[in-house]
Formats: sequence, C-alpha cells, structure tokens
Amino acid sequence: MTGNEFRFFLSCDINLPVTFRIERLEGNLPQSPASSELDTSTENRNAELYVECALYIDGAPFGLSTKTRLESSGYPYCWNELITLSTKYRDLTSQAQLAFTVWDVSCGNNDGLVGGATVFLFNSKKQLKAGRKKLRLWPGKEADGTIPSTTPGKVPKCEQGEIERLERLVNKYERGQIQHIDWLDRLTFKAVEKIKERESSRRDNSHISLVVDFCSFEHRVVFQESGANFYAPSPVSSTNELVTVWDPEVGRTNPSEHKQLKLARSLARGIIDRDLKPSSNERKSIQRILKYPPTRTLSGDERQLLWKFRFSLMSEKRALTKFLRCVEWTDVQEAKQAIDLMGRWETIDVADALELLSPVFESEEVRAYAVSVLERADDEELQCYLLQLVQALRFERSDKSRLSLFLVQRSLSNIEIASFLRWYVAVELHDPTYAKRFYCTYDMLEDSMVKMEAAANGDEDGFKLWQSLVCQTELTAQLCSIMRDVRNVRGGTQKKIEKLRQLLSGLLSELTYFEEPIRSPLAPRVLIIGIVPSESSIFKSALHPLRLTCRTASGGTCKLIFKKGDDLRQDQLVIQMVTLMDRLLKLENLDLHLTPYRVLATGQDEGMMEFIPSSSLAQILSEHRSIVNYLQKFHPDEDGPFGITAQCLETFIKSCAGYSVITYILGIGDRHLDNLLLRDDGRLFHVDFGFILGRDPKPFPPPMKLCKEMVEAMGGAESQYYTRFKSYCCEAYNILRKSSNLILNLFHLMAGSNIPDIASDPEKGILKVTMKLVCD
Repeated sequence: MTGNEFRFFLSCDINLPVTFRIERLEGNLPQSPASSELDTSTENRNAELYVECALYIDGAPFGLSTKTRLESSGYPYCWNELITLSTKYRDLTSQAQLAFTVWDVSCGNNDGLVGGATVFLFNSKKQLKAGRKKLRLWPGKEADGTIPSTTPGKVPKCEQGEIERLERLVNKYERGQIQHIDWLDRLTFKAVEKIKERESSRRDNSHISLVVDFCSFEHRVVFQESGANFYAPSPVSSTNELVTVWDPEVGRTNPSEHKQLKLARSLARGIIDRDLKPSSNERKSIQRILKYPPTRTLSGDERQLLWKFRFSLMSEKRALTKFLRCVEWTDVQEAKQAIDLMGRWETIDVADALELLSPVFESEEVRAYAVSVLERADDEELQCYLLQLVQALRFERSDKSRLSLFLVQRSLSNIEIASFLRWYVAVELHDPTYAKRFYCTYDMLEDSMVKMEAAANGDEDGFKLWQSLVCQTELTAQLCSIMRDVRNVRGGTQKKIEKLRQLLSGLLSELTYFEEPIRSPLAPRVLIIGIVPSESSIFKSALHPLRLTCRTASGGTCKLIFKKGDDLRQDQLVIQMVTLMDRLLKLENLDLHLTPYRVLATGQDEGMMEFIPSSSLAQILSEHRSIVNYLQKFHPDEDGPFGITAQCLETFIKSCAGYSVITYILGIGDRHLDNLLLRDDGRLFHVDFGFILGRDPKPFPPPMKLCKEMVEAMGGAESQYYTRFKSYCCEAYNILRKSSNLILNLFHLMAGSNIPDIASDPEKGILKVTMKLVCD
C-alpha cells in the first residue's frame, strides 16, 4: 500500500452471509422472586441459558431467528458459538440491527426471560461494526428491533467509565489498529484484568452483559446500496483509516445560478417576455416536454424554457400543468405571477386537473383551481375518479379543504356518489395518520345530508336518506356475525350452508324481510327489502364467503358476495380501472364486452362484490373438455364457426382481447384457470386481483395473460379469428395509450393509500404502468 491512499470494502460487494460469534455472558443473573431465599451461586449453577438472535431491517424483522445451544455449566456462561444468518452483507441496509435475547429454560414457566439487547450493524459513519462488543442487557425485556429501539445494547455515554474505554482500546488492538509490543502488552493486559476484577466486584455493578464478536475483514466495510460507487478512493490519508471529507457547499444553492435564475424570472422581464416567441428548435423542445408523462421530473433547462415562453403557451391547455411544475413556489412574487397566469390560461381538461391534486402541488390556489375544473365533470365521470379523489384528501393542506367541500356538495344531488363517498371515507378512518381528516369529511357529509330538504332529493328528506346509508353498515355488521357463526360449524360446506339458512330463517329472521328497505351498498339506487334464505349459499373456500340472493323493491332479485378476512381494496381499485377503461373504449366506439362487476370494500378486511353467474375455465374444461363445447351448449349454430353463433364467438374474442390488454397494462399477476371466468353468452372476465403492478407468485410470468385454451377456442394461432383477436388488442391498446396521462394521474393519487401492492413501493408501481404504456 502506498502512503497516500486508503482501502475499504463496499457492503454491496460482499456476497457472504452475516456471521458473528456469541461468546459469553458477564455479570450475575437476577434472582427470580420465587427463589429469593436461595443462594446466588446455586441459582446460577441451575440456570440453562440460550441466546436468540434476530435480524431487523429498517425496524422490521427479517428472516427467521437463530438460537444458540443450551449452556448450563454455570458462571461464566460461555457459548463461544459461531452464528451464520441466511442474509448476506450485500442485502443489509444502513439501519440493520441485531436483536439478542437471553432465555432461561430452567425456570419451568413462562418467566424465563433474562434480558435483551439490540445493536446496529453499522455505526454512525456507515462503517460495519467489527471485533468484540459488550452489549448491556435490559433485564426482563425482550430485544426490540424497532427504530429507535427500547433495548439499546450500547452503554449510554453518561454511564461509560474506565472499563468501557479499555474495552474499546482492546478491540482496536485485536483488529491491528494499535501497534503490538510484546513486553508492554503483557504488562498492560495484567493491569486491564485487575481493573476489570475490581469493577465487577463492586456491589453496585448489577448489569448483565453479552459479549459478541462481530466478523472482521481485511479492510473496513462501508455501507453502500447497489448502484454507483460514490466512495471513490482519494489520496487524503496516509493511514488505513476511512476519512470523511466534509464539503460545506454540498446541498447549498449555487449563488451565481440562483441570481441568474432570479434575474431571468424577475417581474421587470415579464413585460419583455410577453412578446417572446419560441424559435423552431425551441418549439420542438417545448412540444417534446408537453408529451412527457405527468410523473416525469423536468430538468432545470426545461423548466427555464417553459417559464421563458409562458405567455405564448397560455393558449395551449396541455402546457399549464408543466408550467406550474416550473414555478418556484417559495418565491412569493413568482408564485403570485404564476397564479395570475393560471387564471387566464386556456381551461385544462378534467384528466389534467387530477394531476394538480397530486402531492407535487401544495399551493392551495392551484388545488382550488383543479377543483373548479372538476366541477365541470358530470356525475358519471366523477364516479370514475371518486376513489382517487378521496385518497387525494391526504395531500390537502387542511381538513376542510376545497376538495372535501366539493365532494360533499356533489353527494347531495346524487345518492350513488353519496353512498360510495361515505364508504370510501369510512374505510380510511382506520388510518391513524389521516383519521382526523377523514372523520372531518365524514361529519361534513352527515351534517349536510341531514340538513338537506326533501325537495332537493325527491320524496325523501335528508335525515331519512342518511339513515338509509347508515343501515348499510348495520347490514354488514350482521353479515360479519353470521360468518363467525358459520365458520364455527364443524363439518363440510353443506353443513355450513344449512347453518346459514337456519340463521336467516330463525334467529336473524329480520334479515329475511327488512322493516325499511336498505339501499344496496353496491348499487345505491337499488332498494333491498330482504334476503332469500333458500337461495343463499356459501362458497367452498378457506374464508367461506357468503353468496346472498336479495329481494328488491322492484320485485326482482340481485345476488352479491360478502367476504370477511380478505382486503378487497386492491380488487376495488382494479375493477374501478376496468370500468374506466371500458368507458374510454366505448367513447371510441369500441365495445369489447367487458364485465366490470361491482366491488366495494366495507372495511380493511371485509367487503362485497357483485355475483355474476359464470363458470371458471378449470370447471368448464373439466366438464366439457373445451371452451367451444361449452359455448355450443348455450349458443349452437350448425352453420356458424365451430358450431356456435357468430355473435357468441365475436363476444368471446372481444372480451379476451379487452382483458388481455388491461391485465397487461395493470400488470395483473397470478392468472390461472380458476380465476378466469366465462359467462354463457361468451363473455370472459378475470377475478381475484391479489397481485398487481408486475407482482406475481410464479417466476418468469408471461407479459400477457393468454392461455392456450383461449387460443384454441379461436381456432388456433393461424386462424382468422385469432388475427381478429390481435387486431382488437392493438386497437384497444392504442385507445388506452391516448389516455395514459389520466391513468397515470389516477395511480399517482393512490400513492398514499394502504393498498398492499402500491404501498410497498408507490414509485416503482407507477413506473411499471408508465413502461407498459410506453410513455415518452
């Protein structure tokens, strides 16, 4: 090694499992209350101890815990056991912790907890800890790996004494950081041992410590995630030390660039900018920027270009959202000028207004402008975005925002919007971070509806209308009670069905005929007057969902499924996107015969969905051997293709094309023959959306979910019908791609939701949808 360089390893380059050695326990074990009269030495001799080791990543347990062997040889308890975890050093984060808990199995009861301690694997300088460490145990407490930990193993500085200082020096000595001098080392270690004996014999020293030896490498290990190497070697030190170089300019604004920007955007230049027109090249650059997806961040030059020609862009409605991203909102004068221009800009589309409600825009004036644009949307379009608009309440600056007032006001004139708004808000009341905000919106909705006069909504006054919505919650509570009783019944599905019908006809007979009609949670305009016990059943599955047939006030029936124990919010989002895409396709005169059945989450682990009479492809192939044979049963035609009517086959081909494109864009995973359903009119549709945005339990999933049985029903890959299928796919994809900004804006508004596949990594999920839509 030359004298002007230092060496180290990066943690992301170490493809070795995390290894450490549990050495021994130091200190006297505490006496249990039951044995307080016994001698301490006897208690220690009888103890049988083991150490449980657990890895925590960013405050959450990672992998399975590991245990040492039992040690009962008495004080000092020495394991000297090497522990190797399944996790590798390259997979660690800077907040990785090891939690050690010492247990005594000799107690013969549940009071065998000796104590626990937690230690970070990387120190404050992002260096991997190495060598021997003494961790102070917290008596009677199990090691806690949260951040911050309640059981830190490091001795507080205020309590550190001479013995802690000596142990740090010994650790450096063993790692070769202190020069070895044999004759001096022997004298030093004798003195150190005497100091340790004197300290441990002190009566007030009642602490128990666990000695752990962490793995040491040839050079120090510095934390870094996989990616660019930010720690390039630099000739700044002549020793084998990692040197942190502090640059006071990092993170600060360049004063020259900032001054230039202020001058370029000064109010005095506003007069000149009014007459500026972009050149041919500048116009091309601006058009390229306007085609960017809403999730793309603009560079400094791009922002400056849009600001410079802001006046000439005011007639281009697509440019407003991009312009507002260029504004320095911390500058009062600049923000004021931007808001003034926004009011005079060409009015944007509703789809672009959704972008202004994302967390990127914090200005109340901008968000109020977005709401004013939304007011132009009709009720049908508003319902397509209602789920995302409720999520957008998280990004508002106040509880009683312009957005919440708008949603409540629109609910007063449309019972469907009122019902769905109430459910969407009620489900979010369980979120501790935003519970207060959603409670406020819920109270505003209730107060507004109760005070509403009868003339505003037909024959019913506001109070009765609100009560009809509250009864929906009471109904779901009763259904949850029924499910608990049914699940407790021993035996097969048939016995559970008998129990269900018995409950509906007996103890809960009030569900057979309601005293007052209840609005269906799935279709609020439909009034339900009771449940038909003889036509209600239970699905054969682990959660035993209920299939209920309900009488309606119009004299008909409707069927619904009620599930408890499953989070339906993700299914609800997917079906909402299917409904939206079906609407977009029909606006372009392309009806692909989709089946956007209704789904409503009524809680974090419960909900309803519309029951569509159909059969799974697995069941169809088992009973009829092919899809064609199944369709021939319902729509036979000797002169038609494959012996079925041309209309039925066309319906099948179109629905296959529609769902193939939609599942591709949304990254729907876990597709198999049990969650592909087929109606007797030829409509195919998908159910069960537990994996979205590219997640799939199967390795190497296909990009488009198209099974061979579906292709065979079209006559094979060389048939004219399969060619027509591909044509429908291309047409549908191009139509949906034209609305890519709308789809991305809706997903961006869901970034703060608790939907599993979005909450895990919102940016990654949105990026995958962006890639599927091939946005520029």
